[in-house]
Amino acid sequence: MFSKKMKKKIQKKINRSQIIVSNDTDLQFSDTPTENLIVCNAGLATGLHQEVLVEEVLRHVASSSLANINFPSGKSYCFLRFDSPETAQKAYEAMNGVAPLGQDGCVLLMAYSCSELPSKDSDPWRNDHLPPGLILIPDFVDERLESELLHIVKCTDDVEVGGSLKNRRVQHFGYEFLYGRNNVDRRKPLAQNIPAICDQLWEKLRLDRPTFGGFIPNQLTVNSYEPGQGIPPHVDTHSAFEDPIVSLSLGSDISMEFRDVEGNHVNVDLPRRSLLIMSGESRYGWAHGITPRKMDTIRLNNSLTVRNRGFRVSYTFRKLQDLPCHCKFPALCDTFKEESELRKHHLQENAAQLEQENVHKVYNEIAKHFSETRHTPWPQVAAFLNSLAAGSIVLDVGCGNGKYLDQNSHLSCLGCDRSDELLKVCASRGLNVLQCDCLALPFRASSVDACISIAVIHHLATAERRLRAVKEMARVLRPGGRALIYVWAKNQEANAKKSSYLRQNKHGNAIAAKRESNFGTEDTILPVHTNRTQFQYQDLLVPWKLRDVERQEHTTKATFLRYYHVFEERELEDLCGTVPDIIVEESYYDQGNWCVVFRKQC
Repeated sequence: MFSKKMKKKIQKKINRSQIIVSNDTDLQFSDTPTENLIVCNAGLATGLHQEVLVEEVLRHVASSSLANINFPSGKSYCFLRFDSPETAQKAYEAMNGVAPLGQDGCVLLMAYSCSELPSKDSDPWRNDHLPPGLILIPDFVDERLESELLHIVKCTDDVEVGGSLKNRRVQHFGYEFLYGRNNVDRRKPLAQNIPAICDQLWEKLRLDRPTFGGFIPNQLTVNSYEPGQGIPPHVDTHSAFEDPIVSLSLGSDISMEFRDVEGNHVNVDLPRRSLLIMSGESRYGWAHGITPRKMDTIRLNNSLTVRNRGFRVSYTFRKLQDLPCHCKFPALCDTFKEESELRKHHLQENAAQLEQENVHKVYNEIAKHFSETRHTPWPQVAAFLNSLAAGSIVLDVGCGNGKYLDQNSHLSCLGCDRSDELLKVCASRGLNVLQCDCLALPFRASSVDACISIAVIHHLATAERRLRAVKEMARVLRPGGRALIYVWAKNQEANAKKSSYLRQNKHGNAIAAKRESNFGTEDTILPVHTNRTQFQYQDLLVPWKLRDVERQEHTTKATFLRYYHVFEERELEDLCGTVPDIIVEESYYDQGNWCVVFRKQC
């Protein structure tokens, strides 16, 4: 038992630690026992492992009483939930100020909470909630086949990850798996093919899971793990291997961790002799790995416990991919990243030429048809114009057919555009327009009261050119003048509402079903978008199907490809924020467009 002086000292330390937790969370502390305990001074940031904490807790309470545990990423505290306040009190009295699991051997400082513990990642041990596409088949092989598979393998190569740390021993069949690249060298097949004994696995897989009946691998990596060894989180390179990746666990149970790009975390318990099939999203959109440790936290009969690891061997089977990856998970896709870099380089080198061919020439060709489809002002653009003082001089940069130039008779409106044919449409309506490039406006600095640029700068092929266009608008604005910019949004369903662009899809497809294999014309590597579907890329070509306007014939005469850079959320706002002397007053989403209102400082 602690003396009064020691109790007071420990409580002061707990109070200081509680301030840190309170600043980070909305949890409320309790002076009386509850089922929720907070370890206030130890967590992942201090080097405490959940298995060590669970092992210590189970020294004092029954394994069935520990309901959950939560280790927030990068924090110096963690949470425990028990089946009752009485059990939590028992653990508290046994560990608080006693258990030397804190940093540098400091004792744990604990407190009760009367709030629900954080829910995110609160139960990553639920094997009934696996990543989409992940399939676990227990007892896929019997003990006899397990024994045979263990005896035919001799893992002799040490794998080094992180300096000189040897994580495990491996053996390769068919092709060597190159860990630095998560790939293979197709030019160097191995003399050692996949053992013939494995053939019976694919016959059994065909019977158990007909969907994967055609899976016949040509590459095998066998890993042997001593207790305490693991493998870093990784995604098998998308373009290197087909879907699925199949792994057989032998010799011992293990816990494998899966994480997606949004931070979702699932621990999957792999029983001895089980087969794990990583397909679809779990194959392409989640990283998987095994944390180096000698025991795992597992859920058993609705409570948490720890299980010691034994010697384990995994057979991981892959089938080499012959084509680039066309998956829907670009964040982890090597093909997508390589193509993005190639497109970025192409745009930097050919921006002006691309705009000439896939913007200026196209609008001249489609001008009459385009004008026919552009006659109704967007309400929020009209509202911006109506908010201006009477007599204001307004410049419409990229005025198109001039539909905004005569919306408010109390304004003096001037339009400019690059397209000869669209300017002819404006002239036929008696509008005040001239031809120019939005990158070099032929007006004096501080000469207009307001600017609008509706669906224009998304046709500029580099960030530098888009920034230059914004700077030009800022330059010609008088101090205190305001500008409104509209650009297409990459997400056409922001605010959980489909844009009118998607609603016009007669087939009801929300997302393009495939990528074009030729990436546009012979002169560009850009992807061609499928009209009326969600955008998959930021830089792309959007088809315009021309029909005969004069005779109202709906038969398609030709298809023209317009270049677009569709904007991510906040991208336009951030772009405007880099321009000196302007302040972004408003940023909003309007019918598939990101929109910004900015003011030039006085």
